[in-house]
Amino acid sequence: MSNRGLPTWHEVVKTSNMDLLKDLIADDAVFHSPLVHTPQEGKPLTLAYLTAAMHVLVNDSFHYVREVNEGHHSVLEFALELDGIAVNGVDMITWNDDGKIIDFKVMIRPYKAIESVRTRMAAMLEKLK
Repeated sequence: MSNRGLPTWHEVVKTSNMDLLKDLIADDAVFHSPLVHTPQEGKPLTLAYLTAAMHVLVNDSFHYVREVNEGHHSVLEFALELDGIAVNGVDMITWNDDGKIIDFKVMIRPYKAIESVRTRMAAMLEKLK
């Protein structure tokens, strides 16, 4: 199974274990944020953005609604409440043959949730520096 890292990803989301997350990301990983126009390339930037996203988005209401897996690709739809807004989004993950994340793209809706997420992400990324 080429997406064999998926159970570890679910464990990271469940436990917020950043050591597991660090081990799950390939050195040449790329992160695509819904808030930044350019891809964030490399393990350090991917780890920083995913860590910040975990702190901002993964709260008591966060849950995955559905998963679609095919080959090296996983698409995970999530839902949560943030600042009284029902947020819906998608994590699109590409895995390498070793089960590590090589590409991670996040999409979020509705539009009014984006400003709240952007503000919180910026603060968290600054804190993580």
